[in-house]
Amino acid sequence: MGEWWSIEVADGEFSAASWKDTHSRDLIRTALESGAEDWAWVERPWGVVLELCFPDLATVGGFSAFRDAPLVKAALDAVPDPVNGIQVYPGRGGSSGARVPRKPRPAPFSASVSLPEPETPPEFVDLAATVVLPAPLGSESTAFPD
Repeated sequence: MGEWWSIEVADGEFSAASWKDTHSRDLIRTALESGAEDWAWVERPWGVVLELCFPDLATVGGFSAFRDAPLVKAALDAVPDPVNGIQVYPGRGGSSGARVPRKPRPAPFSASVSLPEPETPPEFVDLAATVVLPAPLGSESTAFPD
């Protein structure tokens, strides 16, 4: 399995797709001359991504030789937005998955089984069921003096 590199080019003053059409042949030829094993163009709504795969043990230069080639430097200088519209990084580009699968994580605490509710003791008193009886007629309450 080789090492993947991505070059993301975003739309800017002109379309990144037209930049791809202009420079694709030179970029791919230079990548193959530098020892690339595989390549792919990915078009996104915001621009394009060139994904290149170079062998782990490069016999013909690898990505650094590709990146230093004059045709590649000229193509990268001609992107639609040269300040914010280009990113070069290792790995597959755009919204692709990771190169190495994630390790399984333990289940969250909320996925655990709840404990059973404690039983109510037999001496349970229901306070909502108690009734206040009115005072008998003719008797005065001493709790609230006038």
